[in-house]
Amino acid sequence: MASAPPLESSTLVGHPPPPSYEEALGSNPQYQPMPYAPAPDMKTSVPLYPTQAYSPMYPPPPAQQGQPVTSPLVSVQTVYVQPGLAFGSVPVQAHCPVCSQNVITRLEHTSGALAWLSCAGLAIFGCIYGCCLIPFCVDSLKDVIHHCPNCSSVLGVHKRI
Repeated sequence: MASAPPLESSTLVGHPPPPSYEEALGSNPQYQPMPYAPAPDMKTSVPLYPTQAYSPMYPPPPAQQGQPVTSPLVSVQTVYVQPGLAFGSVPVQAHCPVCSQNVITRLEHTSGALAWLSCAGLAIFGCIYGCCLIPFCVDSLKDVIHHCPNCSSVLGVHKRI
């Protein structure tokens, strides 16, 4: 088994080794230990604050004789929050608040701003004779409305622009 390497001396060549702690204190008389003053008595030097009687902030409600103490009626309403639900151009699974069902949405494509701007852009570039109407036939240029398949209520809208 290997052992630790031998300790090297920290003296530099040509210089004497430094003195020990006792030698350093004994040879230098100007650094005598200072006499410490006794700590003040903390019990007599700190003034005590007067104590106050406990009193509640609000008085207790008056006790009514003969009537039982009842707690107020609390109604609970369940709120469904769908975090991160993004309506896009594909059907999504969503919770319908009208019929209270988890459904996969039904899509309806309607002409929106992108279809009209595409039509105007094609008309400006000379596609006046019917070619400018092509954006109204392309579903990827139309807005998408997501409906509930059970009750046909609108669950969300995806607008292209």
